[in-house]
Formats: sequence, C-alpha cells, structure tokens
Amino acid sequence: MVKETTIGSRAFDLFLIVLLVGIALLCVLPLWYTLAVSLSDNAAASSGQVGLWPVGLNFNSYHEIMGDSKFFNSFWISIQRVVLGSSLNFVIIILMGYPLSKNAKDLPFRNVLMWILVFTMLFNGGLIPWYQTVKSLGLINNIWALVLGNSVPIFSVILVINYFRNLPKELEEAALVDGAGPWYMLIKIFIPLAVPVLATVTLFSIVYHWNEFFNGLVLMSNADHYPLQTYIQQLVVIVDANTMTAEQIQKMSELSNQTLNAAKIFIAMIPVLVIYPFLQRFFIHGITLGSVKE
Repeated sequence: MVKETTIGSRAFDLFLIVLLVGIALLCVLPLWYTLAVSLSDNAAASSGQVGLWPVGLNFNSYHEIMGDSKFFNSFWISIQRVVLGSSLNFVIIILMGYPLSKNAKDLPFRNVLMWILVFTMLFNGGLIPWYQTVKSLGLINNIWALVLGNSVPIFSVILVINYFRNLPKELEEAALVDGAGPWYMLIKIFIPLAVPVLATVTLFSIVYHWNEFFNGLVLMSNADHYPLQTYIQQLVVIVDANTMTAEQIQKMSELSNQTLNAAKIFIAMIPVLVIYPFLQRFFIHGITLGSVKE
C-alpha cells in the first residue's frame, strides 16, 4: 500500500529533519569548539576570541602533550586497562546476570543475593579500607588494581538480569525439551538475543575504564604506571625562568592553560568517539533480533 502524502505531512517531515539536524549540531559544536581552542594561540584563547575556527592556527599544545614519552606510555596502559577491564566485566556480567534472572525456585537464595547486590551498589566500605585491601593484595603499581577495582558493575548486572527475565519463557522450555543444558542455552539462545543490552553495558565499561582517573591517582605511586586520564589530570606546565633556556621560555609563552586543557580533553575523547559507532551498529541490529518458533 502506498502511503498518501499531503502538504502537512511533508511539512512535518521537514520540521523533524531540521529539528534532528539542529540537535546533532548541538552535540557536535562543543567538540568542534574544543578542537578550535586547542589549535589557537595563547592570546586568542585567553582573550576569548576563538569561535568556531582556530585563531592563530598552531599545534603547540599537541606538541607539548605528545612530545613526552610518558604520554604514549599512559596511553598504552589505558588501552590495556580497557581491554582487560571490559573483557572481565563482560564475562562477570553474563555469569551473574543469567542465573540471577531465574526465580527463587530455580536458584535458591536468589532474593538474598539480589539484596546483597543492591546493598553493595548503594554502600561501600570507604576509601581507606578499600586502599588497604588493594595494598594487602600486593596490587599497588599494578594494572590489575585498576582492572579488579570495578570488576563487578552492579548496575550493568541488574540491566542484564532484567533483560534476561523479559525474554520469552517458551524459548527456554523448548530448549529443555530438546535436551539443551544451561550452558548451551546461555551461549546459543540468551547471549545472541541479548546483543543490545550487552553492547550497552560493554560501552559503559569501556567509557568507565577509559575516563576514570582517581584509581590511578591513588593506587599508582609511580607516574610511569599512570593511565591516560590520570596522566592528563596531573599534566601541568611548570614555568621556572631560572632553569629554562630562552627557547623554552619562548615555547611556554605560546601556550596557555586553556589551549592545553582543550587539547587534553580532545585527545581523551578520540578513542571513545572511534569505538562508539561500531557499538551503535550492534544497537541498531541487535534490537531487531528475535526468535520465531515454527
């Protein structure tokens, strides 16, 4: 059937297009402005002359940040943290979410375990006991301290539990009749159907491990073990005219905290901006996944 279009419907479609384009621009403009500030010179950035285009185009801020070998070391540490942490989160979320999605009859003490999860999400033992625990395990200045610190994201576990519980019960019953066991049902039925929520919680894990800086600041006493966000948070330009050459003083005069901070923010955003479109593809296709019993 061909849908009849009227002038009113076309006008409404045009309005929606303009509205969505406007919303997209509102999301992109802050990123563009940050890039423009990071590429501008000291005077223009400090005096607020930078708009949508750089003023006094230069790459001094990026040279200052990326010229240090510690930057690349911290970048590599963050990549390791994201890969290890997100993989561990993924496995734990599935292995906790699947059994806890069952009722109390199938999993004894299921309600007690759920209350424990909710309690730990709302309350914690405090910073000092947490630090002492990590220290007693010998994980100070170890990347596993950054990975294991949030290995059980309770909120993500609850999201997966609710998603599994909303899947049709007939799927599991049919699999049981065909002789499928719990592991087969989890791998062949539940995980493929849970692609949207698993992609979502994976994105949560990636963003957390990439952006989190406090654990690196507390658990790493050596700057060589800092992840990227901790390195950027600690990165400062120290100007000491008594120990600097004329060339170094000239270089520092071309930099400002505003341009440096903009460069730090933009560099830190790039990996997440690159990864997100791939996960967005799973969101779109995963939502349409379903099951039809013939």
